[in-house]
Amino acid sequence: MNLKRTFGAILTVLGIIGLIYTGIGIIQKTSSVTTLVVTGIIAVIFFFAGIGLVKNTKDTD
Repeated sequence: MNLKRTFGAILTVLGIIGLIYTGIGIIQKTSSVTTLVVTGIIAVIFFFAGIGLVKNTKDTD
């Protein structure tokens, strides 16, 4: 498996975890708004960067 594709998968999973954390924080209103906004933005960046790496990297055997 290609290293870029693996890194893309890791970034995607981290983005999904961050989005879930942000969603739970919004629903439960446990964290401050600033923390949730920053976490959500970073999670979205990780998610789309990971998807982009997986999508644009060609398989090499």
